[in-house]
This record gives sequence, C-alpha cells and structure tokens, in this order.
Amino acid sequence: MSIDLVSSSALLPSLVGAAVLATITTGALYAAGIAHPGSAVTAIGRGVIQLAVISVLLSGVISSPGWIALALVVMFAIAITVAAQRTFAHGTRWRGLLVCGSAMLAGILTATTVVFTTGALDLTPRYALAIGAIVIGNAMSMATLTGRGFVHAVQERWDQVEGWLALGATPRRATADIGRLAVREALIPSLDQTRTTGLVVLPGAFVGAIFGGISPLEAGRFQIVVLATILCAGAITALLIWAWQGNVRVRPDPVTS
Repeated sequence: MSIDLVSSSALLPSLVGAAVLATITTGALYAAGIAHPGSAVTAIGRGVIQLAVISVLLSGVISSPGWIALALVVMFAIAITVAAQRTFAHGTRWRGLLVCGSAMLAGILTATTVVFTTGALDLTPRYALAIGAIVIGNAMSMATLTGRGFVHAVQERWDQVEGWLALGATPRRATADIGRLAVREALIPSLDQTRTTGLVVLPGAFVGAIFGGISPLEAGRFQIVVLATILCAGAITALLIWAWQGNVRVRPDPVTS
C-alpha cells in the first residue's frame, strides 16, 4: 500500500514537470520558426496515454509468453507504420511498409536470435519483452534516419546521380556513395551512445535495473548486451533500407511527414 501511495503522490508533480518541459520545448521551436512546434506536446501527450495503457495491460501478462509475443507483434506493426510514414512519400506508403518491415524484421531477428541462442540472455518472457521492445524502437529509428537521409541526399545531389546514369552506371552505383553516407549518419547516435555509456550516458535500462534491485554488475551485463543488440539490428536494418531504396531511376518525391 505504501508503494501505491508514493506512486500516486509522485504522479501529479511528474505530469506538471512533463507539461512544463513540453511548453518550453514548444516555445523554443516556435521562437526559432521551426515547423510544427507543437509536435512535442502531442508526442508527450500520446506517450503518457500509451504508457499508462501498456503499464496496466503488461502488469497482468508479464509472465505469459503468448501475450508477450502478441505485444511485440503489435509494437512491430506500429513501428514499421511509423517508419514508412516518415521515410516514404504518400503515394509509396505500401511499398514503404514492405521495405521498412523486411529490413527491420531481418535486423531484429538476427540480433535477438544471437542473444538468446548464445545464452547472453535467458529466453524468458520478461527478457523477450524488454530487449524486444528496445530493439524494435531503435530499429524503427534506424530505418527512419537511413531512409530519410538517403532520400534527402539523392534529391540534393540529383545532378550528380544523373551524371553517373548518363555515363552508363547502374542506379545502385549512381547512389552508392550517398547510401553509404546515409547508413553511416544513421548509425552515429547509436555508436556515440555506446561509446559514452558509463561516462556521459547512463541508459534507462541500466538505471531501471538498479532501481529494481539488481546488482550494478548484473545491470551492466544486461546493458552491454542491449547496446550490442541495438547496434547489430540497427546496422542490418540500415543496410537493407539502403539496399531496397538504392535502385533509383527517377528523382524521388520529397518526404514531408
């Protein structure tokens, strides 16, 4: 009962703090003339509602493999939808679902299969949910960053691409340098987070595990597995996004989402 009371008493200050932070974010973006300055408020509001719902749902199914599998499938479906919306122009969204879905699935399955078959983590519902959700979210970000970066770069350097095509190069060869750069740029946030873990960054999974009563060494072991899994899944996802998008024959439509 005391834990519930503490949680309830902390809820209102948490909501107030989040609201103030969202307001500052919106004000800063608006003052700088950034498009859609209210997106931070919308994102935080959706996050609050979604976390409240998922917290209630997962509290009753955390030990059920079937429900955990269903939760991960739903997360994956939402993730590929978001990535496709962010990466592909409106008229090509169905193709975007196939591209993002196949690339993300390959990266996620490869990385998590290695984790569980090597014994780095035990294949339990709790670990499957924890690492699955983290890797799905990061694969989504990787697909979005790679896809958008590639499209924007091709648009900006279309004269160069046309020059390659005029000389007889294949579409993939004409955009090869652009694709490599898009993959590299997309990987930078994950690489920097991994390099600076423990020095600059204390990841949420690590801190949460310690707060949950796990020893720092065990939390660190879990976190390094998570970081390696994120990098592996992210690299495969990014490379496949580039592979699927690289066959460019006409200038791509701009992505406005």
